[in-house]
Amino acid sequence: MKISDQDFLKLVQYMLDNYGIDLSKKRTLIESRLSIPVKKMGFDSFSTFVDYAINDRSGKAVNLLTTKLTTNYTFFMREKEHFDFLKESVFPYLESKLEDKDIRIWSAGCSSGEEAYTIAMAIDDYFGPEKLFWDAKVLATDISTSMLNAAIKGVYDESRLEKLPEEWKRKYFKKLDEDTYGIKENIKNEVIFRVFNLLDEFPFKRKFHVIFCRNVMIYFNREARISLVGKFYDYLEKGGYLFIGHSESLNGISNDFKYVKPAIYRKV
Repeated sequence: MKISDQDFLKLVQYMLDNYGIDLSKKRTLIESRLSIPVKKMGFDSFSTFVDYAINDRSGKAVNLLTTKLTTNYTFFMREKEHFDFLKESVFPYLESKLEDKDIRIWSAGCSSGEEAYTIAMAIDDYFGPEKLFWDAKVLATDISTSMLNAAIKGVYDESRLEKLPEEWKRKYFKKLDEDTYGIKENIKNEVIFRVFNLLDEFPFKRKFHVIFCRNVMIYFNREARISLVGKFYDYLEKGGYLFIGHSESLNGISNDFKYVKPAIYRKV
């Protein structure tokens, strides 16, 4: 199924204005990945679907668009250097600084939950029995309800666990069948999943100590990236850290972050 020039431009503008996602170079992808799902939804053309998407308030349309047109495949302990840095630098800093023992960490654009759960496991592994005295729940948000539902379910193929230490697999997962694992409840309970559009005004009453937003801004146009980085800075505590994807950079984006190492920045 082909999309007309007019409908393509309407869809591109809608996604850009409302979600910051730039589809201007994704025409072939739109046609190849959306044709069958759009037909299954009962639409006989992209024209009727685009009109539906623009006026949809249920979230079904944007859920389909973001799920089909962005890369949602991820795995536990992705970009291991980030979690090593948490253990070696960030957690010791927060442990010594936070007298109220309240750590606030946000996984922004959490997809199917592997990143957020890895953070929760890293916290548990670092603090050990002392974790009982800390409030360190992880906030995990995404625009896709289908991804969030998968994250809340917490069931993963064994291939997603390959980068994890064997000890973590035994400690934090239960084997469901030959090649499927489920997150144990003690880790599940440490992550709060919510639907959230990163282009919306941030509703948070307190600032974060750590924000992960990895491999998300690659889908945004420059204006949306500049706005988002500015909001991340404003909503980090002084001394807080921002982690982005290794394929991403803040170069060329005016900001007040201090570069720490590849894909890690700090508010000083």
